[in-house]
Amino acid sequence: MAERAWASAGNEDRSGRKSPGRARLIGVALIVLSLMWAVLGYLAFTVWMPGQQERYEHYRTAEPCPARATPQEVAAKDCLTTWHFTVTEAKSVPAGKSTAYEATLADQGDHSSQRVVRFSDSRPLFHELHRGDEVTATGWRRDIVALSKDGVRQNTTDAPRDEHQVNAALGVLVALLAAQSLVFGAVRLARPTAYAPFVWEPYGRWLTFTNICVSGSLGVAAVWLGIPWWAVLVTVPIVVCAVMVRLLRKQRRAAASAATVPRTRRQQDSRVSSR
Repeated sequence: MAERAWASAGNEDRSGRKSPGRARLIGVALIVLSLMWAVLGYLAFTVWMPGQQERYEHYRTAEPCPARATPQEVAAKDCLTTWHFTVTEAKSVPAGKSTAYEATLADQGDHSSQRVVRFSDSRPLFHELHRGDEVTATGWRRDIVALSKDGVRQNTTDAPRDEHQVNAALGVLVALLAAQSLVFGAVRLARPTAYAPFVWEPYGRWLTFTNICVSGSLGVAAVWLGIPWWAVLVTVPIVVCAVMVRLLRKQRRAAASAATVPRTRRQQDSRVSSR
């Protein structure tokens, strides 16, 4: 629906026809789209992020399970279990521009039951895994969250992490998209024949891709730099506004320089004709 609404707006802008009925219809579609974005943003900040944080806190405070604990006791105490496996395969799988690292594990003495664990990096343990290696796995809530061998330990991708910066950036992204869709849609309803400059080309396209690029890059950078997730909530809108101001100034300078060229030519022509 989002693609159809913005595509329709872009087609109308390029065609140059400003039908009031069509403009109002697209305005309604954009407002409905903004409500969908708003709901997603609300769920991100009230359900998704708190749930991820709560899961991480439970994992961080979990203690090793007692020896010979039953599955019922493990579930009741939410504790960490220890399993022993044999590595049957360790491989790197290309995934677009990144690489996924997978290790296939089998129960010691029974290779018919196998599990696959994934890592986000090859170090410190994955690059040392070979077929036949015996490893110790740490389990939590039926997931293998860490693997260790000879004192070297590495978390798997199933291990909860205290990295909510990307989640916060995604929440801000959908909030900004909701605001953009609401403003663009409301203007079309209020002024169906004169809604410029709230159009897809170029401002709507610039704003959309700026929101996506800034949110994604700042979210990842915040994880690398250890910036608190709440700082992302403030940084993303500020950077988006700064980038848009720069683009608008650049566009206005280009338009002003393009307007001076015909004016200069007319002046030159008038001088030649007067002679």
